[in-house]
Amino acid sequence: MKPLTVMVSASGAPGTAALLRALRENGEREVRLVGTDMSERSVGRHLCDAFHLVPAGSDPDFPDAMLGVAERERVDAILPQSSFDLEGLAEHVDRFPMPVLVSHPDAIRRSNDKAETYELLHRLGIQAPAFRRVTGAHEVDAAARELGYPDRPVCFKPVFSSGSRGFRILDPAVDRAHQLLNERLGSVAMRLEEAVELLPADGGPDLLVMELATGGETTVDGIANGREIILGHPKTREAMRAGLAMFFVTLDDPQLLRIANLIVEELGLEHFFNIQLVGDYVIEINPRISTIVYQEDLNLPYLGIKRAIGEISDDELRTYTARIRPGRSALRYLDQLEFDTYP
Repeated sequence: MKPLTVMVSASGAPGTAALLRALRENGEREVRLVGTDMSERSVGRHLCDAFHLVPAGSDPDFPDAMLGVAERERVDAILPQSSFDLEGLAEHVDRFPMPVLVSHPDAIRRSNDKAETYELLHRLGIQAPAFRRVTGAHEVDAAARELGYPDRPVCFKPVFSSGSRGFRILDPAVDRAHQLLNERLGSVAMRLEEAVELLPADGGPDLLVMELATGGETTVDGIANGREIILGHPKTREAMRAGLAMFFVTLDDPQLLRIANLIVEELGLEHFFNIQLVGDYVIEINPRISTIVYQEDLNLPYLGIKRAIGEISDDELRTYTARIRPGRSALRYLDQLEFDTYP
């Protein structure tokens, strides 16, 4: 088969090593990998065949930089990993002569706006946390109390965030002495009074104060066509470290797939997606690739690339559903890489 060149953005992300390995070891053809990142310390610099520094995804120059790299490297498809890269690429996708695996800009915006996400879920009759969209310490305090604090914990995070950034549990029972002496830096639990003290009294970024979802964490990952899920892969998320799951087990769960399909249809998600639940509540919609549980006969990233370049149809892709093996597990940890520092 014809060799492919695939460009992977945010190639310093935690899941990069496994993703690049899956694309390279696809069993069908040679894949040349081009990594991009805003940091020169990206692992992609060492694991890809070529590497380019680009601006942050939020930078207005980001789309032009990505297009320039893609044209110079003769890229066949672009696979973004970071939520921060999606909008910049989606707004300019018509300028790219190769497929860019992103959803429509409106679908990305609605997915990334957590308040709009929860409004959508409630409207569809899908269980999601009760919430308030607020700004400033005064509104955070009022919203937390409306949602039950201090009788029960609540939580808050920025309306737009990624990878648990800015997420905090507001719990009146937090033992600050225990945190100080026994917990690692970066505990996500604090008292409401502490949050109010740190936030500006009024204004500031939009925040989401919400009911604290509890229970086991699950996700549905997969590939969609803008109308429905073509290939869906439910799994657990376990053994959390710094907001990242480290252990996953594939599930046979038609109900999770039904919920995910309603969301995909409503938002018009295309290419890769990731929908997260805690207990019965949907808490996150990510219109991008996330951690995959790989099988020797089921390589979702490579299949998504093949679909994007027109080598496999939706009907053919659906047949791969029968290959998903419930109980298939993935255990990951942050690997270590040694290298000589670049001058």
